Amino acid sequence: MDISCAFPANSAAVEQAVLAEELGYERVWIYDSPALYHDVWVTLARIAERTERIGLGPGVLVPHLRHPMTQAAAIATLDELAPGRLAVAFGAGFTGRLAMGQPMLSRREFERGVRQVMALLRGEVVEVDGAATQMLHSDGFAPERPIDVPVLVNAQGPRGQAFAHEIESGVTVSFRPVPGFDWCAVLSTGTVLDPGESPQSQRAFGATAPSLAVRYHGTAARGQSLDAFPGGEDWASSIGGVAEDVRHLEIHRGHLVELNEHDRKALAAESESPAQLTGTVDEIRERLEALEVGGATELMWQPMGPDIEREMRAFAEVLGQV
Repeated sequence: MDISCAFPANSAAVEQAVLAEELGYERVWIYDSPALYHDVWVTLARIAERTERIGLGPGVLVPHLRHPMTQAAAIATLDELAPGRLAVAFGAGFTGRLAMGQPMLSRREFERGVRQVMALLRGEVVEVDGAATQMLHSDGFAPERPIDVPVLVNAQGPRGQAFAHEIESGVTVSFRPVPGFDWCAVLSTGTVLDPGESPQSQRAFGATAPSLAVRYHGTAARGQSLDAFPGGEDWASSIGGVAEDVRHLEIHRGHLVELNEHDRKALAAESESPAQLTGTVDEIRERLEALEVGGATELMWQPMGPDIEREMRAFAEVLGQV
């Protein structure tokens, strides 16, 4: 199983990607959430110019954020800049839509958007917003069509998996792999423990806390109760004090980067279960082997916390053992 890094696009992402290449990671995935992070395509282009081997990918693109032609032209540009290194993952929009007060795309909208981009890359004439569109780029302005870039789609449920089979794509999922795909990339988080360190230490908590807060964000965005979560009542009470018309802004503030003020009122190291891949090198190796047995072909691991370099170097110790 390949081990890759996933980063929010930020001012340090280029240097983090350079380090990832040095340490032997397979790919760097960059999140696409404009309300929270730097632009995904600018960040990937900067990484492409500073690296030579490591794979690159937006993970995940949300179709509604850009016109299909804009997406296709960006994909073509990066494929020309880093030939053979690009893969593209699509999703229906978690913070990519929710942080802007919009619901996630319907399956119909999502599938249409993915199909449009894929058809444009093949050089086909595609109807978008009622008009015929096609990549008209002359020689030197984009690679010759068809542009063959691997595509993955977020496929947490059976309909998403059926769509992935239909378009013959790979899949991205969170935490649990799905069997039956040649490319199944699993997003996860965790930290390598120091000798004798508890998985609920303050350091381990600080290195994974933003990922632990995501379930609060997602549950609240769906309008569901947080009563069963540690500190859930405190979190709900805190966010409930925010005016409803701007509440979505506060729910997702700091997403996968840092705890926001509502998260800090609810989450604590001693009450939270450790992140999926928090453990010793041997423990993490066992969990990665279990993911691979379950159908994972790639790990999309996001290092986080106050010392990203420490996290990346420590996790790289796993690379030669899996």
